[in-house]
Amino acid sequence: MIARRLSNLPSTWRIIAGFAAIYLIWGSTYLGIRFAIETIPPFMMAGFRFVIAGAILYALSRRSGATTPTRIHWRGALVQGGLMFLIANGAIVQAEQVVPSGVAALMIATVPLWVALLGWVFFREGRPDLRLTLGLVIGLVGMGLLVIPGDFLSGEHIDPAGALLLLGSALAWSSGTLFSRRLPAPSTPLMGAALNMLTGGALLVVLSTITGEFAAFNPAAISARSLLAILYLIVFGSVVAFGSYMYLLSVVLPSRVTTYAYVNPVIAVFLGWLLGEESLTARTIVGTVVIVTAVVLITARRAPRRASSPTTAIETALPTPSISPLD
Repeated sequence: MIARRLSNLPSTWRIIAGFAAIYLIWGSTYLGIRFAIETIPPFMMAGFRFVIAGAILYALSRRSGATTPTRIHWRGALVQGGLMFLIANGAIVQAEQVVPSGVAALMIATVPLWVALLGWVFFREGRPDLRLTLGLVIGLVGMGLLVIPGDFLSGEHIDPAGALLLLGSALAWSSGTLFSRRLPAPSTPLMGAALNMLTGGALLVVLSTITGEFAAFNPAAISARSLLAILYLIVFGSVVAFGSYMYLLSVVLPSRVTTYAYVNPVIAVFLGWLLGEESLTARTIVGTVVIVTAVVLITARRAPRRASSPTTAIETALPTPSISPLD
């Protein structure tokens, strides 16, 4: 298991390696998605990615002692996997056909805003205080900067349909995060992630079949870059980074681990410009600063002293990882 391998390193280097994984790998998954869907149909790519990654995590979880999930656990995973992978990730892979990967990462970075807002409106998780309200307002302004029509700040606004898909993705992921706190949980968080990926990935494969992707698919057309990208997303994006995340939650304050939420979009924007030939305009830079500021305000509003277990850490951390992504 990744977390076990990290434990063989000296503690300081283990922690550094863990943060490097969740910062760099999760920040790079948006560009990885863009490369993967260049020659692989989007729903098919996402479906096989999560089915394979989920199977790997399931095997690792069982090997580490997790009990066999029950029918009620699979039912809960069907709800959560449907929201977080079928809808949220399905919307991302569709949107990235018309929206730059860096901008997609910025839009999805607003998940903590929606978790806080939906939690208050629908789940009565506490009225927003001044800091949270300020974060919500700033985050909405940042989104507005990205989608406002015209050549504002010397940068083109993003495709309206793509923006709508990304907004729906953020809302679906946020809803899945909130429901996860109320659904019966498997014996370990790793098993929970495996079930969500397996069910969500299977639903994406079904959607791919319904939409005709399989009928029109030509395996010979897959490029080396797309193939390497999907392998990277499976092994590093879904297994290595998530294993690192689980390790960090067991040894570091959750408030520090959740800093990935505002580092990832910066990494994604930079890599999109450096490797994906995406434009780095003033609009994108300002939008990045505004949205990251909002996420910092929201995710840092409560800093728990220390989680007693990985399960507690996941429940207190905002947001739940996209395993990207959201990821």
